[in-house]
Amino acid sequence: MRVATMEKTRREGASSMATSVKRAGSQVFRIMGSMTASVRPLPDFLLIGTKRGGTTSLYYDILKLPNILTLFPSARHLPKANETKGIHYFDTNYWRGERWYRSHLPSKWARQRAEQAHGGRVVVGEASPYYLFHPLAAERAVRLVPDAKLILLLRDPVMRTYSHWKERRRNNAEPLEFRAAIEAEEARLAGEAAKLKADPTYYSYAHEQQSYVAQSRYIDALMPWVERFGLDKILVLASEEYYADPSSIAQQIATFVGIDYVPVELGEHRNAAAGEALDGETQAYLQTLFAEDNARLEALIGRSLPWT
Repeated sequence: MRVATMEKTRREGASSMATSVKRAGSQVFRIMGSMTASVRPLPDFLLIGTKRGGTTSLYYDILKLPNILTLFPSARHLPKANETKGIHYFDTNYWRGERWYRSHLPSKWARQRAEQAHGGRVVVGEASPYYLFHPLAAERAVRLVPDAKLILLLRDPVMRTYSHWKERRRNNAEPLEFRAAIEAEEARLAGEAAKLKADPTYYSYAHEQQSYVAQSRYIDALMPWVERFGLDKILVLASEEYYADPSSIAQQIATFVGIDYVPVELGEHRNAAAGEALDGETQAYLQTLFAEDNARLEALIGRSLPWT
């Protein structure tokens, strides 16, 4: 018993030390990045959504392409398993300022070295899926990165809504059952968008994490981006098509952002939310709820979607 206790204490101590080292290392790199912010070009593309739509899997897949660079610092310089995925500057971290944002991006010299090694153009992007839904993200983004390409990975809105709730339940962050949670959503979100618009430092847990139905109304969330960037700068993809043929989607992205496509092994699923299947009655209710939104979205992008 004593040996087991000592071993547990040792493991906890090692874990705590690793966390401290990682945090200290991140702070050092962030200071370094901020000091050199003026030589860190802005991103070429943003993966703006959707939450629970497969953005984690897609982003880490396209990072396997040799001409898409990782954010700064690379995971190989820190004791962490994965590269940084999203900076969340245009939603929750806007108050930190442009220098802070640039501190996460590779320097012009890192880009030059990568271009020389690859023999062609390289690009940088980040994936922050809350951008799509945040009421100020599109306006903030167009002011700073008006030439950025936008990538949007959408999922069957019924399944996205349910997966979003399952993720919150898995993290012990949602006390309500699914049907009760979507019925409570309107009251939970009341006034939150206005508060976000009024105060750049304000954070709304309800707006980001309990907006199960609202974040699945893709057409309403997408229109501010279309109005500011134009549809020609937005690539709308379907999660179902990505998981069925990840290489085809990666090729579309490569063409869209202006790089050569180099075949690599793709298709690792990440961040899945396990749980019971959605009951038929609730599924039918949500399908009806989203029917008009789906039709408007298809009319906008000029193609049918796999869930309609």
